[in-house]
Amino acid sequence: MSDHVVLHVKGRVLVGPEEVRDELWAVDGRITYERPPGAVFDAVTVTGWALPGLVDAHCHVGLDRHGPVDDETSEKQALQDREAGTLLVRDAGSPSDTRWIDDRDDLPKIIRAGRHIARTRRYIRNYAHEIEPGDLVAYVAREARRGDGWVKLVGDWIDREVGDLSPCWPRGEVEAAIAEAHRLGARVTAHCFAEDSLRDLVEAGIDCVEHATGLTEDTIPLFAERGVAIVPTLVNIATFPHLADGGEAKFPVWSAHMRRLHARRYDTVRAAYDAGIPVFVGTDAGGSMAHGLVAAEVAELVKAGIPPVEALSATAWGARTWLGRPVLEEGAPADLVVYEQDPRADVRALASPSRIVLNGRIVG
Repeated sequence: MSDHVVLHVKGRVLVGPEEVRDELWAVDGRITYERPPGAVFDAVTVTGWALPGLVDAHCHVGLDRHGPVDDETSEKQALQDREAGTLLVRDAGSPSDTRWIDDRDDLPKIIRAGRHIARTRRYIRNYAHEIEPGDLVAYVAREARRGDGWVKLVGDWIDREVGDLSPCWPRGEVEAAIAEAHRLGARVTAHCFAEDSLRDLVEAGIDCVEHATGLTEDTIPLFAERGVAIVPTLVNIATFPHLADGGEAKFPVWSAHMRRLHARRYDTVRAAYDAGIPVFVGTDAGGSMAHGLVAAEVAELVKAGIPPVEALSATAWGARTWLGRPVLEEGAPADLVVYEQDPRADVRALASPSRIVLNGRIVG
């Protein structure tokens, strides 16, 4: 075994929420549950409660509050996520080319949604392709080809003429754009804070909605019926009062709306979960949010009323399955996080990983 890199993980390996094994081996970066010959002598052993590498399903590597960043900054962002145990990122829109990260076996794996697609002057400057509805299908096709199976729309944003949040896209253009993405094998998600854009997006066939603070008793059943997932990003929604304060003088209607969305955020998430809507963990890291907040977001889901094991699955087994990536199964990449305590019993354990293993090597 001297030519192989071997890691032995023993204790409690959480293959699933209820499926627990006593040990696994990582040989040349891959998981096996069969003891490799000679591994007793060659393996490095770590002990504790092992989970699949955590998922941040709404993250922006390569983006800060001003727009695209250089590779050095992108690397720092990815390392911050890794140190928090996030080993799989769904990058929900970035103007930077981060493909070079794919060649680094010490950085989290990224599933990209290309660059945001927004309405002209209806989003944060330097973030998105800013276009008019007639170009939406073409830009969705472009980003579907550039991404890793996802496209990101900005579904609503403040309309300065209205003084409040309003939908960005007419129904017909949204239907055609989502159909084109699906034809090209990509799923579509959309940033949505408010209520009014949701029905059109879901009935047009969207696959996921980010934030989803505008869900109501009228649209929750529609999401559940169509199986449309949400990524609530509650650690980001916590900033709404501050945003509202900043816009109060110029946009009082918008400010009041943002405060209402914030006030009911936990009720909204719990109602969605109770209705059977798939809920996943995302932090909205990048932009104005720090990286490495995945444990805080899981704790927020629990505070909203989601059972701890389900909130854990939303960043572990369930999230990886939703994104089409393996968990701790035979032959899978050995991407896992080890804790001294059982995170199913108390999700606060996620904030203190004892070992982080990426591609079978201890990286933290």
